[in-house]
Amino acid sequence: MNRVLLIGRLTKDVELRKTASGTSVVSFFVAVNRRVASGAEPQTDFVNCVAWNKTAELMAQYLHKGSLIGVEGRIQTRNYDKEGTRIYVTEVVADSVQFLDPKSNNTNRNDYGMPNYESDVSYEEGQGSEDTFTMDAFDPSNEDLPF
Repeated sequence: MNRVLLIGRLTKDVELRKTASGTSVVSFFVAVNRRVASGAEPQTDFVNCVAWNKTAELMAQYLHKGSLIGVEGRIQTRNYDKEGTRIYVTEVVADSVQFLDPKSNNTNRNDYGMPNYESDVSYEEGQGSEDTFTMDAFDPSNEDLPF
């Protein structure tokens, strides 16, 4: 089984790109705090993620650096050649992204609030998904941010 659940903050603003065929895509890093023994220095992992189609468009429209999000997806590895060197990439392909910041924390948000936007994705096409990711309560302080 290849499933990933992440809760963390965006490390920078999301930039929407389009493939040659017109498919929307965003690549982003999620800063996720790692559990450590009490008294130990907190550690943060920066997880490379990608979202496609409507999910990508909505993320670019509503999210910004520091936004708290929940990501559900799968780990994918791929490789490509760049200037004669083989580059390997491991990333989380987001099937679902949940906006977790309260509506009142973002004055740029419209009256629609922060719904769960889902997409069953691949690198060229996406289809709707029935899966959802929910989050009960998570209240990190600003001191938890690694940036």
